[in-house]
Amino acid sequence: MASYLTPAVGDWAVVTGASDGIGRAIAYELGALNTNLVLVARRQHLLEDLAADLRKQYKIETHVVPADLGTKDGLDFLKEKTLALDVGLLVAAAGYGQSVDFLEGHDEADMVAVNCTASVVLARYFGAQMASRKRGAIILFSSIVAFQGAPFSANYAATKAYIQTLAEGLYYELKPHNINVVCVAPGPVETGFAARADMVMGKAETPQAVAKAAVGAIGKSFLVRPGFLAKMLGYSLAMLPRGARVVIMGKIMGASVNRGEKPNVKT
Repeated sequence: MASYLTPAVGDWAVVTGASDGIGRAIAYELGALNTNLVLVARRQHLLEDLAADLRKQYKIETHVVPADLGTKDGLDFLKEKTLALDVGLLVAAAGYGQSVDFLEGHDEADMVAVNCTASVVLARYFGAQMASRKRGAIILFSSIVAFQGAPFSANYAATKAYIQTLAEGLYYELKPHNINVVCVAPGPVETGFAARADMVMGKAETPQAVAKAAVGAIGKSFLVRPGFLAKMLGYSLAMLPRGARVVIMGKIMGASVNRGEKPNVKT
């Protein structure tokens, strides 16, 4: 059965970070649109369970690619496994963060590899294929912390600022190739991310709401702020000088940091 996204993008979508959170929710959103899925994450058993459920519910095809996208081997493995597929949509949802004092953090370079390097490598690789077919879409994930520095989450915010800037440039550069670029800038989201980043979060958006907004924006809008909180924080902070935004973000992030052990696990 043809995807409802065809011919806008294509029959196959690659979703990274698909084992949980926003990536998993997007997989279900796309499955409901009859889009065949390449599901990418490190934990194979979670991907296998997800793939089986998607096939049962939506009668789509799935490929499971267990890979650590923070490594060249992982990126090369994903490329190899998709060589024969008409990939028309890349959803780069893999990522992780820390909310700690910068000097107490660790694996900061690895965070850059997962959050930034993987996104740009895959956007270029699949973007070239889309350009040759004159159709496609790329969904990248920024954040409300991308628009200013964020004390206690400095490196994570910097990785998201990179994605925001990359997406802005690609939106215009790839438009002549009929490739839609969507940048999603969510606020707090109800996923395992907060626990893994060692954060205490209050009101948060659901992954399903973020997924629906992201997929629904393809071909319609560039920047998506899913949910009331993301819109309220984004637009209210945008009215302030950058220095003031940094101070406010520091208070928000500092208040959400647990001061016990600080784990650092990839999403």
